[in-house]
Amino acid sequence: MKKYHLMAPGPTPVPPSVLQAMAQPILHHRTPEFEAIFAEVRKDLRTLFQTNSDVLLLAASGTGGMEAAVVNLCSPGERVLAIAAGKFGERWGGICRAFGLDVVAQKAPYGHAVTPEALEETLRAHPGVRSIFCTHSETSTGVLMDIKGFAEVAHRHEALLVVDAVSSLAAAELLMDTWGLDVVVTGSQKGLMLPPGLALVGLGPRGWERAKEARLPKYYWNLLEERKIQAKNQVLYTPAVSLVVGLREALRLLLAEGLTNVIRRHDRLARATRAGAEALGLELFAKATPSPAVTAICAPPGIDGEAIVAAYSQAHNITIAGGQGEMKGKIFRLAHLGYVGDFDILTGLAALEMILKGFGVPVDLGAALRAAEKVFADER
Repeated sequence: MKKYHLMAPGPTPVPPSVLQAMAQPILHHRTPEFEAIFAEVRKDLRTLFQTNSDVLLLAASGTGGMEAAVVNLCSPGERVLAIAAGKFGERWGGICRAFGLDVVAQKAPYGHAVTPEALEETLRAHPGVRSIFCTHSETSTGVLMDIKGFAEVAHRHEALLVVDAVSSLAAAELLMDTWGLDVVVTGSQKGLMLPPGLALVGLGPRGWERAKEARLPKYYWNLLEERKIQAKNQVLYTPAVSLVVGLREALRLLLAEGLTNVIRRHDRLARATRAGAEALGLELFAKATPSPAVTAICAPPGIDGEAIVAAYSQAHNITIAGGQGEMKGKIFRLAHLGYVGDFDILTGLAALEMILKGFGVPVDLGAALRAAEKVFADER
C-alpha cells in the first residue's frame, strides 16, 4: 500500500480537524446555529483579507467569483483591461469578452510578469479603462505579480483594480485595504485548506460604489442584494453549508498560526522546493518573482513533462500538476500550498529524484533533499 500525497496547486490537502468539522450532521441554513457560524466566518474573513469591508461567500468555484466581479462592476461595452501572463490571467479576458466588454489585453510571455511600468504605458495608450483585472499568483506558470504596484497605477488612471487571489490568499502577502485593492476574489480549495465549492469576494468602498451603477445582467451573482442579507448572517440562496462549517475551522487554524507565520511558512517551503529542484540541475520556469504557492519546473531535455506527472502518480501515488496550454509537456508543477509542511516537500523531492533516475537522468540521490533540508535547518 502506498500512502497518497496531494501536491497539486488545488485542490490542496484538508486538515483533519476541518474534515471532522465538515463531517458533523448537516445544519439547516435558516437556523440560529448556522447564523452564529456564519457571523464568525464573516468576521475572520475580514481579518484574512486584511480589510474592513464585507467579504461575501458564494457557492461557486473561484471562476464563479471572477464572473461575479465582472458583472457587478461593469456595464455593456465598457472598456476594461485584462492582464495575462498565463492561463488564469487569460481567463479574465475570456469572461469579459463573454459579456461584450471592450477588452484591452496586457500580456507577458509565460514565465514572465507584467510590470507596473508596462501597465502604465498601456493605460496611457488606451484611455478610458474603467477596471483592470489581474492575477496575483499565476498558478499555471508559478509567477507572482506586483499587485501593490498595479494598484498604484490603476488609481492614478481612476480605474478599479480587481485581483484573482485564488492561489495567493493565505500564501502570499496581500493587504487589501493598505494596498488599495478594490476587489479580491479567492476560492476555498487553495490556501484556505478546504474542498472546492466556495468563492469568496471582497469589495472595497470603490468597488461597492461602482456596483451601484453597473448594468451587466445578473441574478445569482447580484452582490448588492447578497451583501444586504449576508449582513444579517444569512444568504440569498442555499449555501454550501458543510463547507462554511469547515471554513470556520480552517480560519481558526490560520489565525491561530498567525498570518505573518502563514506567509513565512509558504515562502520557506517554496524556497526549499526551488533549492531542491536546482540541486538536481533542473531549470525553474519562473523568470520573474516566483509564487510561494507552486513551483513550476522545466522538464529535462528529451523528457515529456506529462510523463513525470504520470510517474509521480503511478509509481509513488503522489498527485502533482503538469503544464497548461502552450506549456503542456514542457513543465511540471509541485505545489506547497495550504496544509503543507517540511516533510511533504521532502517527500515530493525524494520522489522526483527517483523518477528522474528512472528516466535515465544522472541523479546524485539525496542532492535535492540536502538542499531543501539546508533551507529548513537554517531557519529553525
